[in-house]
Amino acid sequence: MGNSSEFQKAVKLVIDTVSFDTDSTVQVFEATIRVLGSLLSAHIIITDARQPFGDMSIKGYDNELLHMAHDLAVNLRTGVPSGSNNETCTAGAGSLLVEFGILSRLLGDSTFEWVARRAVKALWGLRSNDTGLLGNVVNIQTGHWVGKQSGLGAGLDSFYEYLLKSYILFGEKEDLEMFNDAYWSIQNYLRRGREACNEGEGDPPLYVNVNMFSGQLMNTWIDSLQAFFPGLQVLIGDVEDAICLHAFYYAIWKRYGALPERYNWQLQAPDVLFYPLRPELVESTYLLYQATKNPFYLHVGMDILQSLEKYTKAKCGYATLHHVIEKSKEDRMESFFLSETCKYLYLLFDEENPVHKSGNRYMFTTEGHIVSLDKRLRVSLWEDTFPEEKKMEKLKPNELRAVNSTSNCNRVPDERRYLLPLKSVYMRQIDQMVGLI
Repeated sequence: MGNSSEFQKAVKLVIDTVSFDTDSTVQVFEATIRVLGSLLSAHIIITDARQPFGDMSIKGYDNELLHMAHDLAVNLRTGVPSGSNNETCTAGAGSLLVEFGILSRLLGDSTFEWVARRAVKALWGLRSNDTGLLGNVVNIQTGHWVGKQSGLGAGLDSFYEYLLKSYILFGEKEDLEMFNDAYWSIQNYLRRGREACNEGEGDPPLYVNVNMFSGQLMNTWIDSLQAFFPGLQVLIGDVEDAICLHAFYYAIWKRYGALPERYNWQLQAPDVLFYPLRPELVESTYLLYQATKNPFYLHVGMDILQSLEKYTKAKCGYATLHHVIEKSKEDRMESFFLSETCKYLYLLFDEENPVHKSGNRYMFTTEGHIVSLDKRLRVSLWEDTFPEEKKMEKLKPNELRAVNSTSNCNRVPDERRYLLPLKSVYMRQIDQMVGLI
């Protein structure tokens, strides 16, 4: 699907913002969207006429933060030194669409969104003809897959996340179509276990790492970043499957009081033993509580909070766990602990927060920046600025559906809100699967 010359042209436009060398690709990508996202989120909050969070307006504010975001996005495009590595992860090259799309639509300049969309489409064109899956590392010069592993964790997570969140924000039909196609491939090639989460026989549902071309199992570990996926399933309405996958990660947390960076589900032991205070499990817990209002998820949040206090608290903050079994600490606290982990924990317990009570609708970026679903972001700039691009059709919000979705938020009956979200027999099965019992 697609050719390498077109891929090189498209991704080269975006890759300048996200890649210096193999070790720093993810760090630079995250720095890009963290700074850019924070500027855009703050600008939207300041200029919101409704001011749902109290008076956050600034006297004499003249869009300075938006101008800074613009300057940052422009300057980043010249950031790659000569001789830099030509390899990047799929998430790094394909996860700028939300921030660059917001920037374009607020500025009335489609350049940034256009660049990000070209990169996404170029990557999409390289997926396997047989499985529809993508790999996790690509050579931007040749368009060849260097990493052929397809999974839900590191290297691919936010690529899938931003296909859906871009649709939620901008309403472009092709974003949802790509997500639905990707979700179909994920369900058909990555998902193992029984068909239904909360009924039937067989192993609990689990998403594994496979070869993107054959769909064959590549290894028997999953990484902690994959814990974001139940939250994404909530957004698409597949709440039942989200409940099962979340229960699996929570069982690992209960065993260690943290999530090891990699966990070998076959050996029932960590492969990589550190825990850098990641937010993904907390984020999914928060979104599942918002979807179901089941107090079980408040219990999960309290369990996570108590573990963080017991094992990670240090004199001047909270420390990365170097070893989840021995509970030894490292002298560092990642910035996402405050911006995401603590934020989602706080919102989980704060029922009266304006995020939940103001009547406005909000979405969080992959770095935890809050963005209101603003009508300004639904104004497409494509037809006038880039007439050669096919005008993208918009869907109405109630048309949001996932292929192979077994449920949606409206189908969680009230009587289930005060029972375990997963039947006790299946809870015990998952506990056995991770060696808890």
